[in-house]
Amino acid sequence: MSRTVPSKHALNITDRPLARNKLDIPTVSLSAFAYLFSELISYAMDRAASITELEERLDRVGYDVGCRILELLSYRERATRRKPEILDILKHIHSSAWPYMFGKTADDLQQANAADDEYMISDNDLLLGRFISIPKSYSSFVPGSLVAGIVRGMLDSAGFPARVSAHFVEQPSSSKPTTTILIKFDESVMQRQAALDAAKRG
Repeated sequence: MSRTVPSKHALNITDRPLARNKLDIPTVSLSAFAYLFSELISYAMDRAASITELEERLDRVGYDVGCRILELLSYRERATRRKPEILDILKHIHSSAWPYMFGKTADDLQQANAADDEYMISDNDLLLGRFISIPKSYSSFVPGSLVAGIVRGMLDSAGFPARVSAHFVEQPSSSKPTTTILIKFDESVMQRQAALDAAKRG
């Protein structure tokens, strides 16, 4: 007895495979994405009394998104076991979650020179900052605060609590600043990593 296999478009959205190229699964148009993000910023700006509060509001929105993205990616990849290493979750965000959200991997992932508990994910042309104009009175505002919230939500959901913030870093070779997501892991995460490293050494 033959069995009809449903097409990928007939599957529930959570059962569809991750997109391997632009032709696999329809994506949201850039114009729609840019409009939605600009409206989100306008909504938050109208209700924020300062730039700090605006960034905090975007961070909270991003946190909820990050929790759901990690759950969705884990479900689609049939991940039944969580890897406890710090580098594993950071590589997952850099190489799996970033392309899922922005169509490409982040440009850099590195550990801070001055602190073992700090890591940085950098994007030279973050999609979120491409289509918005920032007034001069908000010159220190970093649209990547939404992405910082997404990363924080993913880390927290995976059992890696951390403080996450977004920053602009000027690059002499480019007219655009790089958006850097700074991650500072909780002490409990570093203690667990130290125990794992000690177990490896025997």
